[in-house]
Amino acid sequence: MSERSASTERNQVGCGGVVDGPKIDGRDGCVRVRTPGTLRAKQGLPYYLGISGKTAAAKGLSLNLIVIPPGGKAEPHSHSRFESALYVISGRAMNHWGPKLEHAIETAAGDFVFIAPNVPHYPENLSQTEPVIAVVARNDPDEQEHVILYRGVSRGR
Repeated sequence: MSERSASTERNQVGCGGVVDGPKIDGRDGCVRVRTPGTLRAKQGLPYYLGISGKTAAAKGLSLNLIVIPPGGKAEPHSHSRFESALYVISGRAMNHWGPKLEHAIETAAGDFVFIAPNVPHYPENLSQTEPVIAVVARNDPDEQEHVILYRGVSRGR
């Protein structure tokens, strides 16, 4: 494929340019984000920053990678007014949810998970030796801004 046809093909799919990292000025429709490392999310777990309002000027979503260390648990929390969807890449987790965190569902690699807005929840890694790795998407470009730690009940086990 010639250089010209490759450029044309990119433009046809809405990706006329690629910008690394949080630099967004001058982009023309496509941003590649290479995370500089992890941050400790309000939920108490390491996050690899991906797509957000800050990194890619996203207006209606965020997309991040979460790692739950062996034996780790997130702090109970909810996402004010925003939906969450996860895809589990590896590992097994117990996902606790509900007003008193009274419900639980086990998830494993290959599972998709949906969490409605304002639902208190927390994941717990079921392994003492392997991390859980998942891609997390939200219809909130400011992912951490609307996390509400849930003080209604404590984590089980």
